[in-house]
Amino acid sequence: MPKEIAVYVGENGKTADLYQPGKVMIYQRMQGRWSVSREKNFSLGENFTIKGLRDQMSDLIDFLGSCKTFVGLSVTGIPYFALEKSRCSIWEFEGNPVEFLDYILAREEEEQRQRVVQNPVSPPVPVETFSGCYRISIKEIQEKDLGVTSKQALLPFVRQGKFYSLEVLCNHIPPWLENEILANGLESRTEILGKNEIKLIITKPCCN
Repeated sequence: MPKEIAVYVGENGKTADLYQPGKVMIYQRMQGRWSVSREKNFSLGENFTIKGLRDQMSDLIDFLGSCKTFVGLSVTGIPYFALEKSRCSIWEFEGNPVEFLDYILAREEEEQRQRVVQNPVSPPVPVETFSGCYRISIKEIQEKDLGVTSKQALLPFVRQGKFYSLEVLCNHIPPWLENEILANGLESRTEILGKNEIKLIITKPCCN
């Protein structure tokens, strides 16, 4: 997946304070080059009420989507805590984005390598809740950079097929899992439990 970094810039194209009107630029690195994949005009307004700030930051976080790296000239207060809560890494830099994007990417990749070495993570495994019925949560894998993928956690179990039903708690249904359901003739249904919380129930046709 291409690496994305969000940068908050002013009219001069350089990083700006988040409390000043500006633009969020999402840079994507592909084949060794950075390019802008999407952008959004952004302003926290002039009143800076707590509710207003939180609403604006919620819109910004929705726009960021899967991008979990944010850079600005200054990121403080409620905006900082909102980004941190959404599990964004936050950087403060002065200047043009092209001057520091590679540096930030290298630093984050190195920090990730160190986390994997220091805290090796085993993928979660389905837990049997009743005879032939299993449950697993992959939300943490999807929401945190643990060095483990949902595919590593689930694919071997799904392909073995030694279950009657499997409940998967996730924040989105992985495309590879949808393909496995179709390829193996399984049936499925979904339940929306809340924002970014979905229960996918996979069953074999004989169970119905």
